[in-house]
Amino acid sequence: MIDIKISTVVAVVAILYDTDLVALNLALAELTGGESDYFDNELVVIDVGALDIEKPVDWTALFGLFCSYRLNPVAVRNASEALHGVIMAYGLSIDVVAKPRAEATATNPPAALTIVPAAPVVVQAAVPATPPASSASANTMIVDTPVRAGQRLYARGCDLVLTAAVNNGAEIIADGSIHVYAPMRGRALAGASGNAEARIFAASMEPELVSIAGVYRTFDEGFPKALMQRAVQVRLVGERIDLQALQLG
Repeated sequence: MIDIKISTVVAVVAILYDTDLVALNLALAELTGGESDYFDNELVVIDVGALDIEKPVDWTALFGLFCSYRLNPVAVRNASEALHGVIMAYGLSIDVVAKPRAEATATNPPAALTIVPAAPVVVQAAVPATPPASSASANTMIVDTPVRAGQRLYARGCDLVLTAAVNNGAEIIADGSIHVYAPMRGRALAGASGNAEARIFAASMEPELVSIAGVYRTFDEGFPKALMQRAVQVRLVGERIDLQALQLG
C-alpha cells in the first residue's frame, strides 16, 4: 500500500554574495555559532542571483562546504541558462519561483551569504524561462503571458490568476486558489502548502492533472467529455477531487 500526494519541497535558501570558500565558511561559522547541530540535515536551495556571473564557481567544494554544516543542497536558484547543464550534472535541480525575490534585499546581509528561513520551493529540470508576472496585491499574482510546455510557475503564499493559456506539459502551482481565464491544458496544483479550501477555476478546462492540498487526479484516459472545454471549478470534497461545471453569463 502506498499513498502518493503532489507537494512542494521545504528547504532553506542560501543566497550567495561571494564564491570565496573561506568567506563562505566564515559566514556559516558565524551564523551557526560553532554549533554542529545548528542545521539538522535540512535541504538547501542555493541562490546565485546576486553573484558576479563572470566569477567561476567550484561546485564540488561549495556543495561539500554546505554538507559539512549539515545542509544538503537540492537545487540552485536564479542560475543562468548556461549553468543549467553543469548544475544538473551534479544531481541538483533548477529552482524556479515566479515571484520577485525579497530575500536578496534583506537589510545588512552578511558579506558572503544570507540564509533565509524555511520556505516552500519548486524544483525542475532546465526549461525555458518562466513568464513574467505582476502582483495585483499581496495575495494575488497575475500572469498575462502563456505558460508553455516545460515551464513551471509557483505563486508562493497567494492566489494565482492567469489571463493566457496554460499549455500541455506546463505546470502551475499556488498556495492559494488558481484562476485561469483561458484554456487550462497542463497541470494545476492549488493549496500547495496544505490549504484544503483552495480551488481551481478555468474558463476552458482540459487538464493533464489537478491537485488540491496534495490530493490529485490525473486524466490519462481523457478529461470527462461533459466538462471538456467548459468553464469548470475543481475543489476538494473530503479526500476526493470534485469537478463542477460553471455557468458563466
